[in-house]
Amino acid sequence: MRALAIVALLLLGCEPKAFPEKFYFGAATAGFQVDPGCPSGACTDTRSDWYQWVTSANDLQDLKDLITFEPLENAPGFWELYEQDFDRAKKDMGLNSIRVSIEWSRIFPNATDGLEGAALTAAADGANVAAYHAQFAAMKARGITPLVTIHHYTLPVWIHDGVACHKDLASCTNRGWLDHERIVREIAKYSGFVANEFGGEVDLWATQNEPFAVVLPGFLLPSKDRVNPPGLSYRFAEAKAVMNTMIEAHARMYDAVKANDLVDADKDGKASMVGLVYSVAPTRPKDPENRLDVGAADHLFYLYNTAFLDGVTRGVVDADLNGKPDSAEPDPQLSGRMDYLGLNYYTRITVQGTDTATFPALSAISNFDPFTLELWEDYPKGIYDIQLFVKDRYAIPMIITETGTDGAPGEERIESWLVRHLEWTKRAIKDGADTRGFFYWSLTDNYEWNHGMNMKFGLYAVGTDAAKTRTARSAVATYADIIKKNDVSAELLKKFPAE
Repeated sequence: MRALAIVALLLLGCEPKAFPEKFYFGAATAGFQVDPGCPSGACTDTRSDWYQWVTSANDLQDLKDLITFEPLENAPGFWELYEQDFDRAKKDMGLNSIRVSIEWSRIFPNATDGLEGAALTAAADGANVAAYHAQFAAMKARGITPLVTIHHYTLPVWIHDGVACHKDLASCTNRGWLDHERIVREIAKYSGFVANEFGGEVDLWATQNEPFAVVLPGFLLPSKDRVNPPGLSYRFAEAKAVMNTMIEAHARMYDAVKANDLVDADKDGKASMVGLVYSVAPTRPKDPENRLDVGAADHLFYLYNTAFLDGVTRGVVDADLNGKPDSAEPDPQLSGRMDYLGLNYYTRITVQGTDTATFPALSAISNFDPFTLELWEDYPKGIYDIQLFVKDRYAIPMIITETGTDGAPGEERIESWLVRHLEWTKRAIKDGADTRGFFYWSLTDNYEWNHGMNMKFGLYAVGTDAAKTRTARSAVATYADIIKKNDVSAELLKKFPAE
């Protein structure tokens, strides 16, 4: 039937569209990374564990080589300047969607344990609730669809004291994802609240952002690439516990959004589309003929990608990470709770197996071979590979929720990245991937977690002046051309070959 449709279009003098008709062309942001730094004064959320993390240099001296501790006042001030950013996104590029996040600690700066109904509503920060309503209204006025992340790394300090837990995990009180029952209950409550409050403006939700990127740099291997609160090393029992808690939390967050967002804001016949955003990375053996390399690459792919995704999409959990599901049957309390999967893609990992463990303690994770890694390969085909993997294994819709590169060495890097990864996404769609959107990371330069403002991912550069002046990089005009043509032109591919 597809072939007949293509023939019919050609006979009518029309070529099939490169991207679907209602494809989301967007850019991504995250509240903690873009909100602070407002020109008119203080707008920083001081109640999150990440605020605590980057403002506690005296308490985190052992991490001083991993965290810049740059003042958050240097961030782009999106909390105040969002209308200007939306104007640029629409007028300069024609974006029809922008990914944003709601900060839990802005909505509930104080603990919500035991609160329900009217008491919960009274505990919400009314000014911040109104500010989010204003953001969504500004999007609607410009024809921009919001994709809203409910949990993008940050936790309220009342539920996670990252500094205290870094110092002494056994004695700290608010233990975040390690307080299984409490955090699942409270994050589901928060999810239900925002779904009810903003459901008339938002239909496209993501429960969590990159959960394994909470586990890995928070409890296993903190590094200069990323060190998340509480920034502990080789805490394998805790890493497994956090992973399993986040799997359950997604299911309860999904249920809460579905129960509370009952308004079809975009008039597509569905009150909500709820997914999860996961950072995916293909792996490859350094030597395809070496059994150690092949085995290590396969096992790393499972641990990095499949183990968590099987839990949140199929309800098939491997709590001990031994490569064997806990049960032959999916858990009905977890399965069937994924309307789409958000994919963040940045690199392919090359794996070299070794006879002796580089990190001996890694043997505490079952099925984890000794290995060494090569990271941050510029490999655009990986975004195609991972979409085909999701198509074949999970058969669910996808959205590319993040992909991008640091433009600090030269802004043409961003333009090249955009062209090549959109081209490979186009090819994945042609080969059967049900991919419904592409969001470049990021709309503007942002406070890149422990790196501060030192990395320049933005389609727009952010000035160091008091006004936080935005300057379009070359990728802005290129993205506009792709969106206008609904295709990656031959001219762009000649300049930036995708192979």
